[in-house]
This record gives sequence, C-alpha cells and structure tokens, in this order.
Amino acid sequence: MRTFKTSMLISATAAITLALAASAGAAAPTVVKVGSLPGTPKQYNKVFITKYGSPKAKKVLLLIPGTNGGAENFAIVGPSLVKQVPNLQVWAMDRREQALEDNSMMIKALKGTATPQQALDYYLGWFPNNPVNPRFRPKSQADFAFMKNWGMKMQLEDARAVILQAKKAGKTVILGGHSLGASMAAAYATWDFKGKAGFKDIAGIVAIDGGLAGTFDETDTKAGAEAALANLDVPTASSPAPKPKGPWLNLLGLPGFAWATGPFAQVGALAAMKDPNGPSILQNFPLLPRYLKADVDTTNRGALGFAFDNDTSPSVLSLIQVRAGQLAASGDPRGWQNGEVTPIENVVAGFGGDKYGTNGVDWYYPARLNVDTNGASAIECKSEAAKVLGLRLCHLGQVNIPYYAYQTSLTGSRNGVVNGANTFAARSKVPQSKLVVVDRKTTNSHLDPLLAAPATNDFIKTVVPFLRDKIKTR
Repeated sequence: MRTFKTSMLISATAAITLALAASAGAAAPTVVKVGSLPGTPKQYNKVFITKYGSPKAKKVLLLIPGTNGGAENFAIVGPSLVKQVPNLQVWAMDRREQALEDNSMMIKALKGTATPQQALDYYLGWFPNNPVNPRFRPKSQADFAFMKNWGMKMQLEDARAVILQAKKAGKTVILGGHSLGASMAAAYATWDFKGKAGFKDIAGIVAIDGGLAGTFDETDTKAGAEAALANLDVPTASSPAPKPKGPWLNLLGLPGFAWATGPFAQVGALAAMKDPNGPSILQNFPLLPRYLKADVDTTNRGALGFAFDNDTSPSVLSLIQVRAGQLAASGDPRGWQNGEVTPIENVVAGFGGDKYGTNGVDWYYPARLNVDTNGASAIECKSEAAKVLGLRLCHLGQVNIPYYAYQTSLTGSRNGVVNGANTFAARSKVPQSKLVVVDRKTTNSHLDPLLAAPATNDFIKTVVPFLRDKIKTR
C-alpha cells in the first residue's frame, strides 16, 4: 500500500458536493442524427452529446469515451475546463449503443423514488432465481448481430456529423478522447472521408491516455484481422469450438452477461451516493466476481473504493482504476479513506448516472471498436489489416495540427502513449512547438485524468494551457 499524506485527505462531504454539482450542471443531451449502417435499424442512427459551458463559446472540445466508457466519464473535467479556458465549450459524446439501455430504475434510484437495492433487484436480482417482477429484460446478442459492423468507420463518421454541425455554427473544434477515444481522435485526423482528410475538420487533438502508432496492441496481419472479426459473430449451438464471443465486449468476463458491467458499476456508485456508510449491497451478491470484493465486510463507499482503486482492483481491470486511497483500518463494516488524487466521491460522479440517463459505462459496447483500433495501430493506409477491416488511415503524413497526449500507468511500463504520440508527430507535420506530451505513469492510473480532484489534476493543469495557447479559433 502506498504511503498516505494527511494533507491530501479530502472531506467526503465537500468532495461529494463538488462532484455532484459538476455532474448536475449539464443540460439534457443533444441528440444528433447520424448516417445509416448496413443492417442497423434506423432508431439507432443517432448519438448523444452532453454539453458543458456557454453555447456562445467559439471553441469546442469534443471528447469520445474509451472502452466501455460513457459521456458521464467527463462529468468532472468538462465543467472544470470550461471554467479555466476562455471561450471553450466541452461536448461529451455517447455512442449509438446508449440507445439500447434501459436506465429507468437507475433514474428512479438517483431521484430517490427507488433505492439502490431496488435497482440491483430490478437489473440483476432475478439472476439467482428470485421472483423479481417487474424486472429488467436484457437485449439478446442474436438480435444485434449487426453491431459487428459498429467499428472505427462508424465512430469516425458519427463524430464527423457532430463536428460538422459545430463548424456550421461557427465553432472551432478540437477532437479528443480518453483511452480508445483518444485512439479514435488520432485516427480521425488521418482518415480519408471520401477524399477529404479528417484533420482539416479539426484544430487539434487531445489524447488522454490513448492513441495510435503502437500505443496499444496491434493486429496488423490479414489472418489476425480476419480471426478478430470472426470472433464477433453471434455464437450458436452449431458454432465450432472455440465459439465466437459475439459483438459485445464482456469486460467482467461473465458468460451471458456482457451487459452487466454497466449496471454493476452504476448500482455500486448509486449505493455509495445514497447510503455511503451502510453495508455494501454488492458484497454478497453471487454474480459479482469475487476479485471485486474485499475479504472483510465493507460499506457501500468502501466497496466502490475497493473495486476501483489500483491497489485492490485486479490488473485485468486496469481500464477502470484510480488512485483513491484505502479501506479504513477498522470498523464493521469497513469504510473508505480518501488520500490520493481521486476522491471516491468523484468515482460516484463519474459512474452514478444523471437524471437524463447519461452514465459512465456502456452496457452493450461494440467490441469491433477495439478490433479496429488494434488494426489501425500502425496507421498504414494499405496494410493487410486495414484492407480486411475497411480502415482508411491515409493522411498521416499531411496532419499539421497541435497534438496533446497524457500518459498514465496503463501503458507506462513501455511508454505506449508517449512513444505513440512522438511517433505520430514524427511521421506527420505536427509542429514540435505544438506537440505536448505529459507523462504521469508514476502518479496516475487510467481514470485519474478524468476523475481526480480538479485542483490537483495534472491533466487539467497541463491541457488548459494547450487549449488556451496552442489552439487558435478559425
């Protein structure tokens, strides 16, 4: 366990007030119509944009969430950035899959017309054969086989619909994202949109713990790309072993419950919000993996901290980790002691949802996004993987816009984000004077740039001058 500094301890009451105020400050998401996709019903031809800041602002930072991420991940940094960067609005994007979710009981729990326990019962309580009625009816992969095609092409064309709408309103757009969302921002700049290079639409890139050019894994062979695509098929009784996994990413690895990651995270956050010191409602729940539970009884707040803190959260879930503190040394049940960069109340704000149904985890996240990101890593227009996956990463050599990158411990052992940003710049025309690379691998885990206390958040401290000084309105 890392050494604690008493001076870093944050009042739980003050922290939760700040976090919830930031989350509540956003208006209802703007629905943006996007283009059609083969096999996709028209009701899913839309994305959702949560906006922070004045609509009169001339600069817009459009942020794309990462793997399994949702727009609420930006509920802390969005309000903070618009306060510190003059003339800036932040737009947080929710992808098409947000439209598949049933957030009805989450909204009731947030409003106080239902309890977090009732929300847990509604979404997951029926699993141990409890007679819960009414109960949540999850979507079936068999009805959504078309989501195998919801990959990078979809994400970039959907983002472009939002960007062009902003530009039509006279905005200068900076494209950014977190994790895989950062990879999408880098890809957008190099993408060929029917002869037009993507970077010409935007004034800069903000890559928060993600990118291309070797930042993450690579699938740059024809055989590798074909195998990854085949794994997205819906499994059937006649599927040969090993059976495909289907179009949805299963972050927790629960067979048949790919969608459950979202409800677990949100119910846990709601319980920590509404009854922080009460016994954890998830501690004895059978479907939640054992590795997310402490060996001692915990409060709801303690359970959330244990699951998200990088000292106790398993390495396979490094995508959700923060540096928050530790379980209290005593108590029955054990509570949570803040003491590092991210107070646990900010995790609540990033995952507890809002009154409009915006949340921090996609329930039905399309795994094709990760397949395409791996295939795009080399940023080669005519690579074997690009041909198989339909990737049009053809304009890297022409990209001449400012680039910001922020690295945490996720790829820190091999400097993935740092090396990826430097390689991207070296192979493009990004001016050295407009390249900002920040390495915080020893002090930040993957979600800390989004959820750390704003006053001590190194991402905010370093991206503010980039947005203010390196990006000029057009």
